[in-house]
Amino acid sequence: MLRLAGSVTMEYYENVLNRIKIQSNLRTDEHFSPQDGAIRFINKDSSVDLRVSIAPTLDGEKVVIRILAEYVKGLTFVDLGFSDYHIKLIEEASKKPFGMILVSGPTGSGKTTSLYALIKKLNTPEVNVTTIEDPVEYRMFGANQIQVNQKTNLTFAKGLRAIVRQDPNVILVGEIRDGETAETAVNAALTGHLLLSTFHANDAATSIPRLLEMNIEPFLLASTLELIIAQRLVRRVCESCRYGYKEKISAMKETFPQAKDYFAGTEITLYKGKGCSTCNGTGYKGRTAIVEMINVTRAIKELINNKPSSEEVWKLAKAEGAKSLFADGIEKVKMGVTTLEEVIRVASPGEIVDFKI
Repeated sequence: MLRLAGSVTMEYYENVLNRIKIQSNLRTDEHFSPQDGAIRFINKDSSVDLRVSIAPTLDGEKVVIRILAEYVKGLTFVDLGFSDYHIKLIEEASKKPFGMILVSGPTGSGKTTSLYALIKKLNTPEVNVTTIEDPVEYRMFGANQIQVNQKTNLTFAKGLRAIVRQDPNVILVGEIRDGETAETAVNAALTGHLLLSTFHANDAATSIPRLLEMNIEPFLLASTLELIIAQRLVRRVCESCRYGYKEKISAMKETFPQAKDYFAGTEITLYKGKGCSTCNGTGYKGRTAIVEMINVTRAIKELINNKPSSEEVWKLAKAEGAKSLFADGIEKVKMGVTTLEEVIRVASPGEIVDFKI
């Protein structure tokens, strides 16, 4: 969520912009093309990597800086907000000698961070872990990380084909963007490699028809796909100013009509933040993931062979115990981790095909 932190007048803006460009090793004389760079900020004993993106707009050049703190690569699935049930599914899928685990979601939903948490568990001295990323966000000791380079024609697909000849056990592909990368990834997973990747899809069920639209043969996808994870990030209630309040289920028909069917009884205790100096008056501090997973069972593999729609995939997955993003968010609301407003903002039931089985 955007928050106004201050403003810079035009008289100083050009100087600030040029300073950022110089530190990011970008061209200061280029004003009409997008540019990407990076800054390593060292403060005493800690270092922070800053990814810089500059894009031209009608009002001048716009700068976005993504902060990549070193501690993030040390986060576990518990730290990220995954439930015990979800962690068990991930561990079972990652123990298989080959297959494909996909993490889907929009940009900035924490997909790469979740894959790094998985790589951290798999990255032992006897396992050859190789990645191809664009860009490499965090350096991981013991892993072979390759940076996509368009200038040398090192694409995801070409890099992946080279990786397969490097005798890897685990392969991480930063993103499946096109049919060529998808086909190469499926073939890599089919020939004895555990392949991890991210994929842009609204939810877990939509990932299957989208991959089939990339001309992947249904029987190949069914043979390789093991687990699909969809996730979003919601803001956490500030621990310093959190308080509980009673909400009548009947009153939710007016305030939260989307959520009323997810609560039993007549009254529920909900939590929110009052706003304090710790959270800058917002009532929120930090973020956590809400997660949806489809474990690709034998029944779902058989369904994939029939080129199903996302509705058909989700109907079967839910019958086998899968919970939607919204349902996982409601669990975190009940635990006091986040608020109903946050869950509805990022994953309303209307966005997810949530059948009553």
